[in-house]
Amino acid sequence: MLRGAVADLTPLRTSADYRRIWFGQSVSSIGQQMTAVAVAVQVYTLTGSSFATGAVGLCSLVPLVAFGLYGGAIADTVDRRRLGLIGSAGLAAASALLAGQALLGLHQVAVLYAAVAVQGAFFALSSPARSSMIPRLLPAEQLPAANALATVSMNLGMTVGPMLGGLLIGLYGAQSAYLVDTVAFTATLYAMWRLPEMRPERTGTRRASVLDGLRFLREHPNLRTSFLADLAAMIFGLPRSLFPALAAGFYGGHAGTVGLLVAAPAVGALIGALFSGWVSRVHRHGLAVLTAVAAWGLSIAAFGLTSGHLWLGLALLAVAGCADTVSMIFRNTMLQVAAPDEMRGRLQGIFIVVVAGGPRLGDFESGTVAALATPFTSVISGGVACVACVLLLAARRPAFLRYDGRTPTP
Repeated sequence: MLRGAVADLTPLRTSADYRRIWFGQSVSSIGQQMTAVAVAVQVYTLTGSSFATGAVGLCSLVPLVAFGLYGGAIADTVDRRRLGLIGSAGLAAASALLAGQALLGLHQVAVLYAAVAVQGAFFALSSPARSSMIPRLLPAEQLPAANALATVSMNLGMTVGPMLGGLLIGLYGAQSAYLVDTVAFTATLYAMWRLPEMRPERTGTRRASVLDGLRFLREHPNLRTSFLADLAAMIFGLPRSLFPALAAGFYGGHAGTVGLLVAAPAVGALIGALFSGWVSRVHRHGLAVLTAVAAWGLSIAAFGLTSGHLWLGLALLAVAGCADTVSMIFRNTMLQVAAPDEMRGRLQGIFIVVVAGGPRLGDFESGTVAALATPFTSVISGGVACVACVLLLAARRPAFLRYDGRTPTP
């Protein structure tokens, strides 16, 4: 019974290329999360402002949206391996820039904002290519297992990265986190280098257009609703830009406490992914997505009531992270199964914009509300708004609740 509950490792056993990509992304994810904590701590230390810390998300949001959409279109026209290499090299260079500014003691928020914007551009440019590779490396029946393993990789980084980052920052300064991140990208670069050329399969002579992906979503409400549900969770229910202020003002801690708060949702998400063997037995994917997003919002709202009770707050953040993993697995599977191959790069580009851009917009939203009211007011109101959006989506799109993975309709 336990064997059927844990994550399926078949994709790692059957494909050496997928195994290298998975390992490389896991290592790089740890480094990137260390950098995220270091940037937040540096900005808050320099400004003492939750609004300025939240603006970090806004700085990466614009390049994420612009380059994510065009990155998806580019991924449908060029060698995806080469595009992945370029993006990973650019991310490594941005981390090296952050390390340089910390070592030189520049103390300029503008430099931090600029480096984050560069990171967002390279991440969005290469991520659709990397995501579009997976269905070419694995058979269709292994894709749900691969999605679960991808959440393990991501949340391993979000668990280990913030805690290690907080420890290193406290001992050796922000530059140590940035340097580790720079070196960590060698794993992804090696994985991309070992791949064969991977040009997209051609189904016609028409050039790939960014607008084609947007039109596809406009005409196919089930996939569109899955995107909107994730946006509701990330914009209104992700208070990570408030963690430095919450750690200092309400939990009596500093860099190490910030790392714990950032890592807590990832701990829950990692547990959810490790015990994801049951997801293949669920067929009502739309209902599962909305239920998971509602659970996320309720857990975040409850977290807002835990002022001064750090371990209770961490437990509620972990519950929220577990719910997010469930939502992510089903959303990814819906996208891969219901979307046609010829649209994969462009839809993955939009998906990256939603997944990566939503939290950045959420950083700005939560920081703004906290500046107008209080950090905990921002957390509670965000969780409640997330649940309200879920109820609205359920009322407007009842067909989404009936979506069945055995007969997928986009």
